[in-house]
Amino acid sequence: MLVMKFGGSSLASGEALIRVAGLARKQAHRRPIVVVSAIGQTTDILAHASELAIGGQVEEAQQRVAAIRDILEKTAGAVLVDASLLAGMLASSVDEMSQLLCDLSVATTHERHSVIDSLLSHGERMSSLVMTWLLQQQGSNAVHVDAREVLVTDDRFTEASPLYGPTNDRLRELVLPLCDAARIVVLGGFIGRTLDGRASTLGRGGSDLTASVVGAGVDAEEIQIWTDVDGVMTADPAMVPEAKRLPTLSFTEASELAYFGGRVLHPSTVGPAVEKNIPVRVLNSLKSDTEGTLIVAENQLPTLTVKSIVHKEGISVIDIRSTRMLMSHGFLAAIFKVFDRLETVVDVVSTSEISVSLTIDRAERLQELVAELRGIAEVSSTGGQAIVCLVGDAIRDSPGIAAAAFAALGTINVRMVSQGSSRTNLTLVVDEQDVHAAVTGLHRAFFDDVDPALFA
Repeated sequence: MLVMKFGGSSLASGEALIRVAGLARKQAHRRPIVVVSAIGQTTDILAHASELAIGGQVEEAQQRVAAIRDILEKTAGAVLVDASLLAGMLASSVDEMSQLLCDLSVATTHERHSVIDSLLSHGERMSSLVMTWLLQQQGSNAVHVDAREVLVTDDRFTEASPLYGPTNDRLRELVLPLCDAARIVVLGGFIGRTLDGRASTLGRGGSDLTASVVGAGVDAEEIQIWTDVDGVMTADPAMVPEAKRLPTLSFTEASELAYFGGRVLHPSTVGPAVEKNIPVRVLNSLKSDTEGTLIVAENQLPTLTVKSIVHKEGISVIDIRSTRMLMSHGFLAAIFKVFDRLETVVDVVSTSEISVSLTIDRAERLQELVAELRGIAEVSSTGGQAIVCLVGDAIRDSPGIAAAAFAALGTINVRMVSQGSSRTNLTLVVDEQDVHAAVTGLHRAFFDDVDPALFA
């Protein structure tokens, strides 16, 4: 059994839809479960429409939703023979989405996120139906499953987490019997439903997590993440054109890369796969003959010290200094209670005897954080920073990595340095304006003289 996940960029045109359907049909003998994201930019349009509705611009928001009808008519309408299927679905969905925008304009702050998730869920609901109809049209024994009937989540709307017990129960009850009947099962990623029946979403990139949860729940032989790149690269090829495709990665390396800015995988993707030791393969839907990158439990390239260099911009650094000569007992606990209360994730932490520096990548609650922290310490914050992270399992056993990294950076100022407890990464914080120079310099230092055979 195989899980195949396709992102929005792999579904952005009629030609792309035909290509994806062909990839799924080629794997029909492996009983594939196909997980699809929303077509093209649908989710972005819906997110923008929700912002307009909250601001009272309901008519303009509804016009954005109407534009989705045009997008799907252009993409799906170009390949579906039975136009009535698409027309009926679009009419129903647009009406429902328009009503949700009205509801959103008058919703309380407490209700708002639940309504937003109901709105956003339409992207994957529509794309999964389109893919099912296309496969059926091509003669495949395809069946649609509403992901909301399968993926059970908590009620942290817009960033919900799967509840694995009830989700696995539903996978066994609803999905496995369909797979056993040799059908191609199609469902939308990113979306689920709470225990009390309300639509929920897993956050941006959540379709990857859906694929991993489904794969683990049905004990799939492999989980495939189909994207528009050849696999996981040694750096972002948009920044480093000479970046190389990595043939393999360990689960630990993949997790670190995703968390610190790797754009191919969602940070939570490999978690469920790790639990069941299910390989994850990253592939290019535009180049199906490329082997991609295989992510497995153990490091397959031990001679390659650094596997990849990733970066994440839009970072803020918060510097916290104890108002006493030495940090008192409970000082760190008090700091992190503030972050917990304001539901803000910390990326990198660096400490000394009297100070703590840390980074966050979402500045929405920065001012609240600073205000609360000033009750226990002296606090300052700096925006416009970036994380540059070197990742590789062999870093932990290779002396001189930090020295080589600083030599490659030359005169670039490093604001913070950190190494995670897994010792699989070396993380540096620099000014955003220095990111390009930092990444390209580090890539030259660690990959210019590497044996090309390692990337075969």
